[in-house]
Amino acid sequence: MAGFVASAEVDIKAPPERVWQALTDPAQIKQYFFGSDVESDWRPGSPILWSGEYEGNSYEDKGEVLEVKPNRLLKHTHYSPMSGQLDEPGNYHTLTWELEERGDTTHVSLTQDNNGDEAEAKRASENWETVLNALKETVEAA
Repeated sequence: MAGFVASAEVDIKAPPERVWQALTDPAQIKQYFFGSDVESDWRPGSPILWSGEYEGNSYEDKGEVLEVKPNRLLKHTHYSPMSGQLDEPGNYHTLTWELEERGDTTHVSLTQDNNGDEAEAKRASENWETVLNALKETVEAA
């Protein structure tokens, strides 16, 4: 993984299939991912589009699905114009979501590469902790 790496993890009291469903279902994503509307067919090579409003500003982020192993691994790129960086390959992050069944829970770990420095990686880690905790609440409430 290039650059500084951000990471977050959480244990969710649900089987991997249920967590996977929440990772790939637009209605559920909207519940835990800052209200984002997400479009993708979740196949390698397919685009992903996130859109919505954050702090009064509309946004449209994009990426590409890189790897899919249902109930185990989702890997995709992500670019946000809100980063202030140009839309070019070197400014995309790669996000890797890994699911591991541990008894009656699923351990979810997430990494985001290509952060410019340690401070950026720390902010990203905090952001992803928020998302994963909201994912946990969404899945466990279902």
